Amino acid sequence: MAIADQVGVIGLGIMGSAMSANLVGAGFSVRGYDVLARRRGELSRAGGRPARSVRDLAKGAPVVITSLPSSAALLEVAAELARARHPGQIVIETSTLPIAIKEQARKLLAVTGITLLDCPLSGTGAQARVKDLAVYASGQRSAYRRCRPIFEGFARTHFFLGPFGAGSKMKFLANLLVAIHNVSAAEALVLGMKAGLDPATMVRVLGDGAGSSRMLQIRGPMMARNDYRDATMKVGVWQKDMRIITEFARELDCPTPLFAATTAVYNAAMALGFAAADTASVCAVLESWAKTVRRPAGP
Repeated sequence: MAIADQVGVIGLGIMGSAMSANLVGAGFSVRGYDVLARRRGELSRAGGRPARSVRDLAKGAPVVITSLPSSAALLEVAAELARARHPGQIVIETSTLPIAIKEQARKLLAVTGITLLDCPLSGTGAQARVKDLAVYASGQRSAYRRCRPIFEGFARTHFFLGPFGAGSKMKFLANLLVAIHNVSAAEALVLGMKAGLDPATMVRVLGDGAGSSRMLQIRGPMMARNDYRDATMKVGVWQKDMRIITEFARELDCPTPLFAATTAVYNAAMALGFAAADTASVCAVLESWAKTVRRPAGP
């Protein structure tokens, strides 16, 4: 088996599980690890092979993908991979985390000859399931070239953006736009509902016009159904991304007035109990403010 055909995935949440399933479908041998046994079982049913631990996974994976929820998780995994000592290993880090934390992990791994690539992803969990992701890669160019077949196994497209950290910078911009477009889609739909228009019709018609956006196309149907249970990005997780972007802009002393204006809407979603719901639930927030609240779908 060629080195590029063997991939390890650490973190089997919404994104990690989707990448794993697509890599299996593309013919890769995938080993995966997650702290939750349930997710390891789901990997097995998708055709992958669960590992017992990070160090167990590292033994047979020349290339490892990490998809992790927090800075602490990344540093813990990096420490475990460094202790496993597999020089020449490449780690594709896909999480959205502060650049300083990723740089800390990169240095920790470099001591043992492991290369960390900064490769955040643009796309929702729903997009990840159908390989509709963009990879924003940065770091060592030669390592990026070796990983291109892997990127093509789980993503629609990939870009090499230069020195380590450039990928995260691009991801922050992408998420800034997502935050704004998600709320703007909800705002338009709530205004239309207040005017007596049908939500599903608005999604279909507006989605085919000059005012369309990927967020309207992807999250508009959830807004029209008033059903946010099948989360492809949870509001609670999105709060972490919002904080990272806010700090990134603050450090550069760059105004982001539209992004800042969305903060209150996402905070209100948390306060209204939507922490585990999809971020499309900002539509429900705006409906409550507009006093046009519909009965939620399902229990």
